[in-house]
Amino acid sequence: MSDPCAQQIGWVLLAFGFLGQAFFSMRFLVQWVASERRKESVIPIYFWYFSVGGGLTLLIYAVLRLDPVFILGQTAGLFVYGRNLYLIWRKRERLAAPRQA
Repeated sequence: MSDPCAQQIGWVLLAFGFLGQAFFSMRFLVQWVASERRKESVIPIYFWYFSVGGGLTLLIYAVLRLDPVFILGQTAGLFVYGRNLYLIWRKRERLAAPRQA
């Protein structure tokens, strides 16, 4: 059995990993810009979309690298990001639903 940390990775996989990291990092830029515009700390919905996109891409990268620590971390994060999106969507649906008298 070979050491997964010593595994050679190709440039395509490396580029894929950097793409995932770029998605994941974009969420901070999105949050910062939104907060600066509103002059208060806010977390826009795009923060969560970039979190899911980056987290999923990094999870795939971690699986391909056979890195159990990275896999566990990204999997746990994806549950949090998905739950936040679900709560946002559910709130929007409640607010959009016609009120019954």
